[in-house]
Amino acid sequence: MAIERIVDTKPHDDDSEEQRIEVTLRPQNFNEYVGQERLKKNLQLAIDAAKKRAEPMDHVLLYGPPGLGKTTMATVIANEMGANIRVTSGPAIERAGDLASILTNLADGDILFIDEIHRLSRVVEEVLYSAMEDYKLDIVIGKGPAARSIRLDLPQFTVIGATTRTGSLAAPLRDRFGHLYRLEFYTPEEISKIITRAAKILGTEIHPSSSKLLSTRARLTPRIANRLLKRVRDYADVNGDGIIDTVITTRALEMLEIDEQGLDPADRNLLSSIIESYQDRPIGLNTIAALTGDETSTIEDFYEPYLLQIGFLERTPRGRKVTAKAYKHLNKPYNSSGK
Repeated sequence: MAIERIVDTKPHDDDSEEQRIEVTLRPQNFNEYVGQERLKKNLQLAIDAAKKRAEPMDHVLLYGPPGLGKTTMATVIANEMGANIRVTSGPAIERAGDLASILTNLADGDILFIDEIHRLSRVVEEVLYSAMEDYKLDIVIGKGPAARSIRLDLPQFTVIGATTRTGSLAAPLRDRFGHLYRLEFYTPEEISKIITRAAKILGTEIHPSSSKLLSTRARLTPRIANRLLKRVRDYADVNGDGIIDTVITTRALEMLEIDEQGLDPADRNLLSSIIESYQDRPIGLNTIAALTGDETSTIEDFYEPYLLQIGFLERTPRGRKVTAKAYKHLNKPYNSSGK
């Protein structure tokens, strides 16, 4: 039986209600955006300089684990610049002609946001190189000996790329970004503020102690925080008076099986499977995937970042290892020999 993951950092694209709420809760400017203070300071400087020179902002690459607000930050940048934003993704741009169609419909100062930019094909990347660097688009017309190349002028635009895997980006593409910023995990205090703000927008009363409690279970990730708030709000409406207090929050989290570290059954299953089969010995990513039945990319993108962040997993040259801290959390005996 599949385990439903409330704390999955992937967006639930098949949940229209979640998508609607996520858009509603999305900050529109830097003042509303909680956290990422260093990033906001650097971006504000770049935006102010571009506006003062009446030029488009230099291209921006945002990277980091899923759910930390890369898409939201791109929207905020567009709003702060007073620019229109066109949103697409790497997998959606299958052919060079798809990219050409998008680029030729942009206007001066527009922002093109490409999510999962690491998934662009090499053919599409090569078209994007000259477009980003020279604002030119090279198109081949015809086939065979009669084929000829023409170069079109493009409006001056800004590309904002988002990726969870900077290592998968081709170096020539990465080098064309003037600004490269990593989004970091949030602090529990920042997550608590995000939850309080979201509850206010949703018209839900939440006690400060409940915001604090939820912030410790949200894996330091805004997307999960908002998803947990939605589930606890549902529980409060059905089993209480709609007010989210500590008792309601605790009962809802117990029902969802999310522990004090923000781990769900899938996380605990992954760690327990490694411990039972390999104890404290290093284990390869493909072996972990075989143990859990997940894709290696799912483990890398959606399990590992948080487990590494809280010190439950560590990477070694020989593979991943479960730490003594994870053993203690799972109430399993630990010794360095793995026996």
